[in-house]
Formats: sequence, structure tokens, C-alpha cells
Amino acid sequence: MDLNRRFAAEAPSFLLALQFLTRLPWPSEIAYSDAAMKRSPGWYPAVGLGIGTLSAVVFGVCALVLPQAVAALIAVSGALLITGALHEDGFADLCDGLGGGRGNRERALEIMRDSRIGAFGAIGLGMALALRVTALAVMPIWAVPFALIAGGAVSRASMTRAMVGADYVRAQGAGSAVAGDMADAVLQRALITGAIAALVCWPFLGFWAGIGGALGLTAAHVVLRRVYEPRLGGYTGDCLGAVQITGEIGFLVGLLAGM
Repeated sequence: MDLNRRFAAEAPSFLLALQFLTRLPWPSEIAYSDAAMKRSPGWYPAVGLGIGTLSAVVFGVCALVLPQAVAALIAVSGALLITGALHEDGFADLCDGLGGGRGNRERALEIMRDSRIGAFGAIGLGMALALRVTALAVMPIWAVPFALIAGGAVSRASMTRAMVGADYVRAQGAGSAVAGDMADAVLQRALITGAIAALVCWPFLGFWAGIGGALGLTAAHVVLRRVYEPRLGGYTGDCLGAVQITGEIGFLVGLLAGM
């Protein structure tokens, strides 16, 4: 298969990933198929790379005239606008479900389905946003754009990896269309895309910062899955959003530790 045919075959999957993970206006006539939707998680890191790049541009422009902390806050706010706070919503729901469910699986899932935010969700979301902004505000200013770019990609590669080896626990939901056995090529595409983004940014972040970021991302992924999978019996779309948020935080904190 030549490159043009390969691109044509994968374009619907990429556009579906873009449509799912962002709130940017896209043509409504995207060719949908179950097969294309199943392949779309392989493109999550590529979409994250785009989101991170846009956030980095926002930060760079704002940092020319504003203090670094304010530029970091605006950059994170820009990412929230691009995604429609999709991942943050999932993270808050998971906090509420695990915090309010008190070990009861059905009660936790019921709370997570509720659109209202509770105390655990509000506290968790506030802490998550504070950690992201603070991490960007205190690291060397030249490193921030590369941290945003790499973090956007690798945290969404972590999302795709979280779908492997776990069951989707709802009959319907945000993640039901992509749930089920994942083709090896889909996971490989996601991991390779995330790895390439990280490797390209690594020289600009520093050797030990890159090691710290990788360790932070891995720790966040493993710990969070060991928290929600036993309690819920698998994952939901909210869990994937939480994986992205905690993965990006773990990556940024790891970068700081390495610096």
C-alpha cells in the first residue's frame, strides 16, 4: 500500500480522534465506521501533540509581555478551551466516584455518571490544575514549550495504553465505541508517536529531566490504574480522562525533579 492510500485509509480514524478529543470545529461529514473508530485511539497522541503545540504557542506569545506564571495559566486555559475540559471532567468524576463510593462499585459508577461535581471532584480538580500551572510556572522558561508539547503527546499515549488489558465496565458511555480488543498496530502507533514527541523534545529539556518525566508518567499510569481498576472492575471514559490528567502532571513533576 503506497503512502497516499495509507493516509486515505487512516484519515477517518485521525479525524474521529480529533473530533472526540477536541472541541474545534470540524466538518460534520467525517466518514464514520466502527473500524475507523476502533483505530482512532492510535491517533490520540498525535492529537495531544497538536494540543500541546498550540498551548506552547500561546505560552510563548504571552510570556513575551507577561510574567511566566500568568503565561502558564493562560496556556493551560487555552488547552481547556481546545478540549472542552474533556479530561478534567473525567478526572473530577473519578475523584467523586472513588471518594464517595466508599468501596461500593455500583455506587461509584452511579456517582460518576452524575453530571454534578461533588467535594472530592472539586478538590481533586483544583489540585490538578494548581499542580499543572505551578509546575509550568517554576521550571526554566525555555523548557515550558517543550514540556507542553511532549506532555500533550505522552499523556494521551498513556490513555491508549490504559485501554489494553482492562474491560470497559459500562454498556454505553464515552469510551464504549473504542472499547474491546485493540489491534497491536493501534497501540504501537500510539506508543511510537508519544515516544517520538518525547525524544524530539528531550534534548531541549535535559537528560535527567527526560528520565524524570518518563518515570513520573509511568508512576502516575501504574498507580492510578491500580486504584480504579480493582474498585470498578475495569475502566470507563472518565478513567481515561483521569489517566491523561495524572499522566501529564506526573510528567511535569518528573521533569522538575530531573531538573
